[in-house]
Parts: sequence; structure tokens; C-alpha cells
Amino acid sequence: MRSSIKNPFATTLGIIVTGGVIGILAACLQKLGNPPNMGICVACMERDIAGALGLHRAAVVQYLRPEIIGFVLGSFIAALIFKEFRPRAGSAPIVRFILGFFAMVGALVFLGCPWRALLRLAGGDGNAIFGILGLLFGVWIGTLFFRKGYNPGRSNPAPVPVGLILVLIMVAFLILRIIYPPVQGQAQSGVLFYSLEGPGSQRAPLLVSLFVAILIGFIAQRSRFCTMGALRDLILFRNAHLFSGIVSLAVFAFLTNLILGQFRPGFSNQPIAHSMFLWNFLGMALAGLAFALAGGCPGRQLFLAGEGDGDAALFVTGMIVGAAFSHNFGFAASPKGIGPHSIAAIIVGFVVCLWIGFAMKQKQQ
Repeated sequence: MRSSIKNPFATTLGIIVTGGVIGILAACLQKLGNPPNMGICVACMERDIAGALGLHRAAVVQYLRPEIIGFVLGSFIAALIFKEFRPRAGSAPIVRFILGFFAMVGALVFLGCPWRALLRLAGGDGNAIFGILGLLFGVWIGTLFFRKGYNPGRSNPAPVPVGLILVLIMVAFLILRIIYPPVQGQAQSGVLFYSLEGPGSQRAPLLVSLFVAILIGFIAQRSRFCTMGALRDLILFRNAHLFSGIVSLAVFAFLTNLILGQFRPGFSNQPIAHSMFLWNFLGMALAGLAFALAGGCPGRQLFLAGEGDGDAALFVTGMIVGAAFSHNFGFAASPKGIGPHSIAAIIVGFVVCLWIGFAMKQKQQ
């Protein structure tokens, strides 16, 4: 009770407010220029960052998204103010990198992170239903490993630079974005690549995106908002605290879409989506399993990194590298359907994640 008074975002009302704020602001960012049904998508936006840095050359998805920068900086500011910045690392870091890699592979077969799955549903995209069911299935598999003793090990206190590295990288990204802004009609500005068409060319104004993302990063750090955690807690403990937050996100995004005229129900011709139901399901199932084994959804990993968690920072790095591989090696889907090597990537991803789940069990006392 006392901690709830100190941190109102830790209450059920607080998590509902957090989800509602994310849902409303995501729909508003779409209205202001971000891609349809993608006002906020951690996976897609990290994929765009990989493209902006030239790690892949998919010309339609290259933009150094300020939202990802803002999420980390907002969480960092909150952690500093409330004395929760605690540099730490050492909980199976290379495993977390690999989990981040395959989480991105699965997310890019579905075309979105858990947040975007909810936003797609709130915008009327029926294909998102299969992605959400896949996410639930993947997290459920993860809970089976938890019950059998899966444990990646404890993180330990680490020197301050370990906790600051990703924060400083985000600051460097922001400086690059300011020094090399997009130039009308040019696909490259300085060292950064910019999409001239497609989702990467659709952007809300820089300062608006940055402010919104810092606000979301701040309140999400305080509330511990996490889509994977919401499903895990519901399955394992029948606890709906975090789940009320993701329901709130979807409901408020839906209402905002209705008000802004952005709700278009259906399965076909949905923006930046395909209708291959099985692969929507399996892509998100792989992502959900990877999120569960890593202990958080992609948004939560950014917020943990802002708090100084070096292992979460490696998960984020794994996702960005996974995005580069997904586009360079034909893993990623497009609105036309899955890529030429999506099926192989999903199979390999499941094999690796299941092996990690079985291999990292600790004997229960």
C-alpha cells in the first residue's frame, strides 16, 4: 500500500492509465505521419533504425526512429529521478542476444511487435488476431519452461558504464539524426539512409515523436508495462494486473482510431500486413517464446535497458542485428506474404529457442 502511494503507476489504475496513454498517443502519431496501424512498433522501428544505419538495404524501411531513442531516454530519466538506475549484467548475455535475434525474426514474419499486434487489431486488421493468438501460444510455451525450472541466471551489479552504454548509443543516434536530417528527394543524408517511399518514409515530426516517446518511456518504467509479462502473469498466476494495461492500450487505441477516422475493419488490403494466417501465428509464437525466455517484451527490454540492465541492452542489440539479417537473408515478410526464407528461419528459431529452454533448466530444490 505504501509503495502504491509512492508510485501511483504501480496500481491497477496506474497500469490502465499507462496502457491508455500508449494507445491514444500511438493512434495520434499515426495521424501525424507515422505508418498506418504502426503509430508505435518497437520491432518495426528498430528494423527502420537498422536500415538507417545501412545494416540492411531494404529501401522502404530506413529511418532512424526517434521513438526508440525516446523510450530509452524516458526510462533512464525516470530511473534516475526515482533512484532505480542500477547498472547490472551477467544473466546469460549471449543467450539474450540470440533470443533478441530470433524475437525479431518472428516479429518480422508477422510484421509487428506485441504493441503493433494490438494496434493493428484496434485499427480493424483481423489478421492481428492470429498474431495475438500466436503470441499467447509462444508465451504459454515459455511458462512451461518456467514450471520446469528454466532460469537464465541472476544478473549482478556492474560498473556504471555497463548500464549507460545503450543510453549513450541512443544519445549518439539522436545527435546523428539532428546532424543529418532527411533531405527532400535524397535517399541518404550524411551517414544515414532515408526511405523515399514505403513505411520508412512515413514519419511524425521529430520533436513530437521524441516527446511522446520520452513520456511513454517514463510512465512505462514506473508502471513496469509489459505485454509478455501480462500474458505470463495471467497464465502462471491468474494475475490480471498487467493484462489490464494491454487491454486498456487496445481499447483506447480503438476509440482514438474511431474518432480520427482510422478504423478500417477487414482481413484484406490492411496496411503493412499480409493475410497468411499460419505464418502470422507462427511468427508471433516464435517471438512470444523468445520474449518469455528473455523475461520481457521488446518495449520492456528498452525500459529495462534505460534502468541500467546490460542484458536487456544486449537483447535490444540482438533485435537490431536480427532485423538486418531478416532483410539481408530474405527472412522478413512483406504485404505480399512471407519472404523466400521465412519458413526456414522460423523453424531454426524454434529449434534454437526450445533448445535454450530445455538446456537452461536448474535443479529445483
